[in-house]
Amino acid sequence: MSGFGSRVTFLVVDDDEVAIMGMKRAIRKLKLSNPVEIARDGEEALAMLRSEGDTGVRRPFIVTLDLNMPRMGGLEFLEEIRRDRSLQDAIIFVVTTSDAPKDIAAAYARNIAGYIVKDDAYHTLKSALGLLRSYTTAVRLPDAPSAPQLELRLI
Repeated sequence: MSGFGSRVTFLVVDDDEVAIMGMKRAIRKLKLSNPVEIARDGEEALAMLRSEGDTGVRRPFIVTLDLNMPRMGGLEFLEEIRRDRSLQDAIIFVVTTSDAPKDIAAAYARNIAGYIVKDDAYHTLKSALGLLRSYTTAVRLPDAPSAPQLELRLI
């Protein structure tokens, strides 16, 4: 997969430890060596995305976002990130247990890249990461120094 530019970092925004472990396990099973950062809610995720240096999430990144979390849930996070000029173009996939049509519509209204329902957490996350792998090899971002191409690295 060389030639696609910088390695993409995954930011997993979820307060469910089982879902986080499932995401990490799926990444290992797919033999991806991309960096994975964890935020337990929307506030922590925003702080990480807005930080520079060692505490920040390195670009390019893909966010997987749960909707139901304490302090700041997924929909509130989406509203905030879409208002932030430096983050409004973030690639975000919702990965949540909610299959409510109102949640799906509300998430897509906030310009998400996809909505994935966690039914069988491990298999759903493994499928989602397979989708993300295909996404990052097929999608081209605008040519700009601040918008490097995405790459998933195989171990």
